[in-house]
Parts: sequence; C-alpha cells; structure tokens
Amino acid sequence: MDILDLFHKGGPAMWPLLVLSVLSLSVIFERLWFWLRILMQEKEIVERVLDAATENWEIATEIAQKAVDQPIGRFLYAPLRLQKSDAETFRLALESTAAEEVAGMRRGEKLLESVIALSPLLGLLGTVLGLIQSLRSIRIGDLGNESTAGVTTGIGESLISTAAGLIVAIASLAFYRLFQGFVVKQVKVFNKAGNDLELLYRQSPPDPNKSTSTVREYTLESFSSPRKRRKNNLNTTTPEPSLEETAPNPHPNSSQELENES
Repeated sequence: MDILDLFHKGGPAMWPLLVLSVLSLSVIFERLWFWLRILMQEKEIVERVLDAATENWEIATEIAQKAVDQPIGRFLYAPLRLQKSDAETFRLALESTAAEEVAGMRRGEKLLESVIALSPLLGLLGTVLGLIQSLRSIRIGDLGNESTAGVTTGIGESLISTAAGLIVAIASLAFYRLFQGFVVKQVKVFNKAGNDLELLYRQSPPDPNKSTSTVREYTLESFSSPRKRRKNNLNTTTPEPSLEETAPNPHPNSSQELENES
C-alpha cells in the first residue's frame, strides 16, 4: 500500500491536511535556515563589538554596522548609531530594539500553532465522516452475513485521516518547541550583551571632542581583541641584547692616554 493509495482512502479530510503539512514544512525549513545563520555568527559579532568598545567606540560602531544583517548586529548598532545620548537613552535604544528583534524571531509561530490545533481535528473529522459512510450501508437483517464484511474495512480506512492529522501535529509541535527554545536562548544572549555594552558605556562614554583621524588608521579586518593582542605580544617578544653589546668599555680612552704619555 503506497502513499497515494493511503491518501485516497483517507477521504476528503486528507486535502486540508495536505495543505497544512505544506505550510508547516515551509515555515520549518525557513526557520531552520534563519536560526542556522544566527547561531553560527552571533558569538563572534558580540565579542568583536565589545572588545572594540573597550578601546574606541567608533570602531565598535563600524563593526556593528557591518553586522546589521544579523539580529544581534542590529541590536548592538541601535544605541551606537545615536549621535548624542546619555545612559538612559542608551538603555532605551537597547530595550526597544531587543523587543523588535525578538518579535521577528517568533515569526511563523502562529502558523505552527494553527497547524498543531487544526490537524488532529481535521483527522478526527475525516474519521467521523468515514464511519458515517460505512455504517450507513449496514442493515439490521444483514448482520453476520458476508455483506457486512466490507464495513470493518471501511472503518479501518476511515482511521487513516486521524493518523495523518496526528503525524502532522506531532511533527509541527516538535519543531515549534525547538524554535521556542532558540528564542529563549536569544533573549539571554541579548540581555548579557546589552548589559555588558551598557556597562562599558557608563564606565568610559565616548568623547565627542576626540579626533576621529586615528580611527581611520585601523581596519575592521585587522582589529584584534585585547586577549589576542596580548597573546601576539608574547609570541613576538624582542630579543635581549647580548652581554658583549651592552657591557661598557672599562678603558674607553686607554689608547688616547698612551699616545699622550709617549
């Protein structure tokens, strides 16, 4: 018994179940691609922006601006792009952007919720319609005869729609819970990154009078964090001068004195 045969025996309820399964799969694949890109790059973006903010806020702003295609990049860039802001404005920019980004991460959840709720009901409806059709052909005088043998087969086929509805609902529910777990994790990442950035802003706010000419000397690709810089300094220590080069000459004028005495 192949899939097409099962689909036709499931009754008319299989068609709306097919539409719901296609919608659910489209949301699942789109969200999987979305979360795969986020989870692979967000940690690196946060570390680069925070490390740059410890030395120069303009470099941190440029790094965050180049990462605006990611939610964490837009979140960090929102307060940094403000020309003049105090600590309270800085916090408000972080909070408003975080709420907007989290709402975007929940895109597609309402559709999955609808599929989870409707699929079992449609499957049950298909089963009820199949039972009605099967039991309608039974007559009291025909009970126990060969004419009622096909009724059990019809009842078994009517349960196909219920099984299909449960399969669609269970698969959608599994990915729905997975995506919700990703959103909860992102809320924690946003809170930690926002608190760290605000703490740096309160400790050393950007100086508007500072010249920006030195910023152009750095490139975003060559910027390294302080931890990496200390490691590189340890690997490239300058060699100490030899004793022969540093030892002073005990008789610097000995040849000149001998000539004068003679």
